[in-house]
Amino acid sequence: MGGAVLLAGVRARTAARPWSGDAVAAGLLDPAAIPKYVTPLPVPPVMPALGPLGGPADRYEIGVRRFRQQILPPGHPPTMVFGYGSSRHPETFSSPGWTVEARAGRPVEVRWVNELVGRDGGFLPHPLPVDQTLHWANPGGGTAGRDSRPHFTTTPGPYHGPVPIVTHLHGGRNPADSDGYPEAWYLPDARNLPAGYAKYGTKYADYAALAEDRDGRPWGPGAAVFRYPNDQRAATLWYHDHVLGMTRLNVYAGLAGFYLLRGGPGDLPTGVLPGPGAGEDGGGPYEIPIVVQDRSFAPDGSLHYPLSRRDFDRFPGPYIPHSDVPPIWQPEFFGTAMMVNGRTWPYLDVRPRRFRFRFLNGCNARTLDLKIVTSPTARRPVPAALPFWQIGADAGFLPAPQRLGHLLLAPAERADVIVDFTGIPAGTALYLVNEGPDGPFRGDPHARPADPATTGQVLKFMVLPKTGRDTSVPPDRLTLPDLPRLGTESLTRRVALLESTSTAIPGGGPAAALLGLVEKGGAERPGEGGPHGGMPHAVTPEGGEVGRALMWSDPITENPVVGATEVWEIHNFTMDAHPIHVHEVPFYVLDRRPFSGGSHGPAPGETGYKDTVIAYPNQVTRIKALFERPGLYVWHCHILEHEDNEMMRPYRIEG
Repeated sequence: MGGAVLLAGVRARTAARPWSGDAVAAGLLDPAAIPKYVTPLPVPPVMPALGPLGGPADRYEIGVRRFRQQILPPGHPPTMVFGYGSSRHPETFSSPGWTVEARAGRPVEVRWVNELVGRDGGFLPHPLPVDQTLHWANPGGGTAGRDSRPHFTTTPGPYHGPVPIVTHLHGGRNPADSDGYPEAWYLPDARNLPAGYAKYGTKYADYAALAEDRDGRPWGPGAAVFRYPNDQRAATLWYHDHVLGMTRLNVYAGLAGFYLLRGGPGDLPTGVLPGPGAGEDGGGPYEIPIVVQDRSFAPDGSLHYPLSRRDFDRFPGPYIPHSDVPPIWQPEFFGTAMMVNGRTWPYLDVRPRRFRFRFLNGCNARTLDLKIVTSPTARRPVPAALPFWQIGADAGFLPAPQRLGHLLLAPAERADVIVDFTGIPAGTALYLVNEGPDGPFRGDPHARPADPATTGQVLKFMVLPKTGRDTSVPPDRLTLPDLPRLGTESLTRRVALLESTSTAIPGGGPAAALLGLVEKGGAERPGEGGPHGGMPHAVTPEGGEVGRALMWSDPITENPVVGATEVWEIHNFTMDAHPIHVHEVPFYVLDRRPFSGGSHGPAPGETGYKDTVIAYPNQVTRIKALFERPGLYVWHCHILEHEDNEMMRPYRIEG
């Protein structure tokens, strides 16, 4: 799949998504019939380490296994999931995975093991439908055909072979061989791997050799050994699968967990903030990581992910070879039920004191707009009953606490907040609700919010009687650590967010999501390839700047040198907002400039360092970063369906 194309990415679409009664008609579990607030919120425990490395470092062995977990309330069947856990502690396997606690300046070494094998040693296939027509890991293509878009003459069914994985520490500043590069995947060490299958991705062997030369630790079959130096500011990081072309399915199946980096000059002393352990009143923890995800379920408790593109826009095909539409891939996916820390609609008992919540939007595509309110079903928008005091974002603390009535989080964004329940009477019920849309987020303040009966509710807080004294500092009196500032940029890059519109679907519909470069408009240039042989093209209506789309396999165009400070101007030519993640570097959000003119600075919660930023439609989002470590990395949209179908590009930091 080569060649560049010109795109403006302008199109209209309506996605068919099953809600409530429609879910029943589609054979799904009715989300409105799932009992709410009957299950306590699990707090992910700390992942056990195997011991020190013989110096100031910690060592882990974390595997990926398949198991059943009670996600739905008691009385419903358990759900088959993938999850992380300590390989030597079977009881630790969970989704989300247990939290890795790390210290700034103290390295962590993790041996990530693909243990997706059955008791007989044979590989376990994926429980969700894998679209083989994308540019993906493609183990069945062998050494020559891995990490490619396979050629088919007829539409294939889902892939049923062994599952590739590779783990990325999101927000980590790490050597390239430990970043979880999408082509550094590997299969389990199963006894029955099919003859001719590639056991690992294109970059795996190179990275394994490099890491062994440096650290003296061989990776071994079905595993990778990643070393995280933790030479960065204290922050809320998270780990998740990142394999080429099927990240959406591995994460949806359960492969995610928190990695909390503490200490160093970018942190606050112990006791200033509500803490993770038991408090002096015998309660706690008062610091709780919270990952919000949306899921759909079948009546038997299994996770549901659509088996056909028909579920998105009712396009029935034909697919290959007579259209440019992938037969299974969904342009976006929105679940019908809300899940928090691996449970649907749980509750959390709180005391009338301050709590620190580390929020993560772990959804595939859904943007969350969170509020704390008194009535979960009140007409939207509903007034906030308690504010969030945001003290940190993706890459650490903000310059100062920000008092917010709501919390907007796109997929992969994090917010470190204080919620002060002081003075709230015992017996009071408060609710975390979501006013983000049940569909693509476009930044429209008048968009219809999520269904108040289902996806518009998230979590219940139940206030218990006060015990003991809260010794943490009130959020309006906090002095947060100073932030290092970036120097003057040496280069400005202009990159583009684009979408390929299918020629086969009446009225148009997405065939792929894309990244590229910005060029001056003018005469249209035809596409030179694309999914299944072609890709449409267009220019902006005024004939001005256009995006030139580039595929994963096209030559690298972003290649900053070590020590360079650069500004990236992200031009969004599509109708949707996209959360853009740049691996390896924290960055500042400078401003946003609508195509129609003017500019506005970052939102209050974006004033610190970030690693994921919302790029709104018809705007230029400007970010600034310092590139310090040489290596091959990626930048991409964190709507997982988008990154799995070409909205991801490699970039190289030149040494």
